[in-house]
Amino acid sequence: MTQTQNRVLDEIARLFTNAAGAAQGVRQEVETLIRSQAERLVADLDLVAREDFEAVRDMARLAREENEALKLRIEALEAQLARKSRGSGSARTAEPADGANDGE
Repeated sequence: MTQTQNRVLDEIARLFTNAAGAAQGVRQEVETLIRSQAERLVADLDLVAREDFEAVRDMARLAREENEALKLRIEALEAQLARKSRGSGSARTAEPADGANDGE
């Protein structure tokens, strides 16, 4: 009788082992299916890779920094030009007035 009980227990153990193996296989199939669906969804959404996004973000940051530097340089050049224009413009205005006084 002991041998019969062991056989029943052995059969039950084998059944559970097979069921666990089958469940593991189903789990892997489901994971593969979900992964492929997620990859297709990402491809359909035209999402970019993280590395590409970071590269473009860095390029944009550098462009903003360069634009700011150029803006400051232009403002400095315009201020310098304005100072030169005011300096030579006031001298021109003074010249005809001086020349007019000499003629009188």
